[in-house]
Amino acid sequence: MLVKCDNVELLKTKLWIVFDEEVGLDYGGLTREWFYSLSKEIFNPYYGLFEYSTIDDYTLQVNPNSGLFNEHHLSWFQFIGRVAGMAIYHGKLLEAFFIRPFYKMILNKKILLSDMESVDSEYYTGLKWIEENDPDGLETYFQVEENVEAFGQTTYHDLKPGGEDIAVTNENKHEYIELVIKWRFVDRVQAQMKAIMKGLEEVVPLDSLQVFDERELEYLLCGLGTIDVEDWRKNTQYRSGYNDKHPVINWFWKAVATFDNEMKARLLQFVTGTSRVPMNGFSELSGSNGPQKFAVEKWGNSNQLPRAHTCFNRLDLPPYNSYHELKEKIRLAIENTEGFEGVD
Repeated sequence: MLVKCDNVELLKTKLWIVFDEEVGLDYGGLTREWFYSLSKEIFNPYYGLFEYSTIDDYTLQVNPNSGLFNEHHLSWFQFIGRVAGMAIYHGKLLEAFFIRPFYKMILNKKILLSDMESVDSEYYTGLKWIEENDPDGLETYFQVEENVEAFGQTTYHDLKPGGEDIAVTNENKHEYIELVIKWRFVDRVQAQMKAIMKGLEEVVPLDSLQVFDERELEYLLCGLGTIDVEDWRKNTQYRSGYNDKHPVINWFWKAVATFDNEMKARLLQFVTGTSRVPMNGFSELSGSNGPQKFAVEKWGNSNQLPRAHTCFNRLDLPPYNSYHELKEKIRLAIENTEGFEGVD
C-alpha cells in the first residue's frame, strides 16, 4: 500500500496498474485512469480533508477543520502528498484544481492580498477597502472570527498577543492585512500543508519545483483541462458598448482561437483566478455572489493593458486599434499579472 510503503524508491519505479476483475494491459492508459479515479476520490470534500473555496464549487482548499472529521487526517495528507509526488514523477495529472495560495505554499512563496480575491471575495473587499482608506473609527481589532459550520461553533482568534484590544489604525493597517492573509491561508492549515509537503518530498525534492511559479505548478499537477472556445464565447457577456459583433470583440475571439492550450488556460486564470472550467462548461462559472458568466467590458484607452477582476470573472478590455495590437497587449497582461498597475 502507498501509505505503508517504507521504501519510497518503489514509488518511482515503473507503474503497472491492474484493476480488479478487469482485463487490460497497462501501456499508460490504465495508469492515467488510476490517477484520475484515485485523485477524484481523495479530494472529495465529503471526507472533510478538503473543501470548496467560498467563491465556487470546483476549486479546492485544505479544510482547516479536517482533524474534526478524521483523527488520522495528517497521515492522509502525507499520503496525498505522496500521490501528488508520484503524479509529477510519472508525468500524470490529478483530477483536482486548488486555490492559488495552495500552490504558493508548496513553493514557499509569499501570499498577497490579490491572491485572496478569487478565493474569498468578502474578505478581499474588506481588506482592500482598509488598504485604500483610513480605518480609524471602524472599531476593527487584531482579532478574527472563526466559524466551524459543521458544528455551529464560533470562536475568536487573536492575530497577535492582546489582539482583541489593539485597534486597526492607518498606521498599523498593513500589518493587520498581512496577519489576516497569513491566518486565512497559512496558520490554519500549517499542520496539513506540512504533512502534504512531507509526502510530496518523499518522491520529488521540493527544491526541484522552485523552477516553476504557482501557475506552472498548477499546470504540472492538474493539467490545462479542456477549454471549448465556442462554449466560452457563447457564455460571455459584454458591457459598456461592446457586443458580440463589435470589431474589438471579434479580434479578441480571433486571438483566443489562435492561442495554444497553455495560453488559453492562462487567460482564463488571469480573468477568473483559475484555469479550471466547471464540469458542465462556461455556463456554470461562479463569481462572488453565485453564478457569474465571463464578461468583457469596454474600458480605458489603447495605451493601457487589459485588466482583470477575478471576483466578477470580468476582463476590462481597452478599444485597441488593430488585431495585432490587441493580441500583443493581452499577451503582455497575462505574462505580467503582478508587474503593472490596475490588476486586482
